[in-house]
Amino acid sequence: MDHTLLNEQERPGRIHFEILFMSWAGWVFDFYSLILFTFLLNPIGAEFHLSNLARSYVIGASLAATAIGGVFMGVLSDRFGRRRVLQWTILTYSIGTFLSGFAPSLAFLILFCVITGIGVGGEWATGQTYVGETFPPRVRARYAAFMQTGAPIGIVLASIVGGFVEPLVGWRTCFFLSILPALLVIVIRRRLPESDVWLARRRLVSESGSAQSHSHGVPANKFLLLFSSKYRRLFLQSLVLAMFDMSAYWFTYSWLPGYLHQQRHFPMAKSAVWMLITQAGGLLGYLTFGFVADWLGRRPAYSIYSFVMAFALLMTTLFWDSVAVYPAVILSFMFLVGFGTGMFSGYGPLFTELYPTGIRNTAMGSAFNLARGVQFFTPVIIAVVAEKYGLSGGISLAAVFAILTGIWIWTFPETKGHKLRVIEEGDL
Repeated sequence: MDHTLLNEQERPGRIHFEILFMSWAGWVFDFYSLILFTFLLNPIGAEFHLSNLARSYVIGASLAATAIGGVFMGVLSDRFGRRRVLQWTILTYSIGTFLSGFAPSLAFLILFCVITGIGVGGEWATGQTYVGETFPPRVRARYAAFMQTGAPIGIVLASIVGGFVEPLVGWRTCFFLSILPALLVIVIRRRLPESDVWLARRRLVSESGSAQSHSHGVPANKFLLLFSSKYRRLFLQSLVLAMFDMSAYWFTYSWLPGYLHQQRHFPMAKSAVWMLITQAGGLLGYLTFGFVADWLGRRPAYSIYSFVMAFALLMTTLFWDSVAVYPAVILSFMFLVGFGTGMFSGYGPLFTELYPTGIRNTAMGSAFNLARGVQFFTPVIIAVVAEKYGLSGGISLAAVFAILTGIWIWTFPETKGHKLRVIEEGDL
């Protein structure tokens, strides 16, 4: 090649940080769109006269749709490029959230949730692939972690809108305001270059004429390639890791505002404040994970953060009555619940380093979002368990999955410092 790839440069420059910021901003509003539903379920449920179980279908539908979006948009990104598909995902979730404000019934609300979920499912993997392919390997984890901080920022925005704005303007107006992230598409189109790793691979494949069936065949081929003998074991490992981690996360967050409001009798505004404390911990966790992963390695970092989350979850659910008499202590554990979720910063660099360029976005989007799609059952399970053991009993199950995450990561090779190549061995 006649030029240095972005990920081969000694230090990140302006282009790197523009890619990072736009991918981060897309992830902020991606997660905001998803979490906003959890905060608006109470007023929506009151208007539509929904039971807890019926409300859980709203969250579940959006989570299930992320699986579709993750696979579909991942395949499209490997075929048409990171920048273009990043724009498509942002437009999709913005339009879906906006339409939710017009929902006349539960059925229509679920439909619009599905549209939102498809966009949400595609954005994360596309943005993480974009960042992972352009940043140098020695700092890849810390900047991928910075992108991941978009999740707690998105939750903070959802907390503010759901806890403080909704009582003033109503839940429908909150959804209408969510069309604003679509403006990011204009900036991305004008300022960002395409991933040069993706462009270089496409050029080499085109010049050599090899693997043409994989580059220009039906998009589903790239997804099916994940189940070939070469990648099947790795992909299933990745899927199990993501399922454990996603279960830990969504068993925690799908009902956490409702848990504080219903079982701990917090006003919604106070629930929002406590969620902000949790997300302050999440922000610190996401930021620090990348440094720990670049220092100690991907596997030790996952285990440390997973076990912190598990311990804090048990203290804020099953042992609430024992520690809640000390407000500073229970708030500290809420903070640590968020801090432990910093392990999600590991997926971008880990999956970037495990998979070749030709299927990187497909693999990343499929593993991450199929695992998230399975979480359709999570809010339903919690609602059922809560009938007998309370919401604390349902949410406490998240600790088990957090522990499993910290153990399962050791089935993977350590990938710290892995250098990406345009065409990797076996890259079809």
